[in-house]
Amino acid sequence: MYLTPKSGLFLGGSCITAIAAVGSIFELSYGQPDLGVPATAIILGLSIPLTGLFFIAAVRDARANIK
Repeated sequence: MYLTPKSGLFLGGSCITAIAAVGSIFELSYGQPDLGVPATAIILGLSIPLTGLFFIAAVRDARANIK
């Protein structure tokens, strides 16, 4: 089994940040974000790179456990 609790947490974090990014895009395209434009833009700006970082960390952890 390649999925460890650590890689599962990374995948979960990746999913949550991806959902936050998509939600922020929809909120900004609507024009009236519930949290305001600056806060929503900050969430979007942070969630996009975090999604990639969490996913890469999950893949690296899974590959490390193949042996």
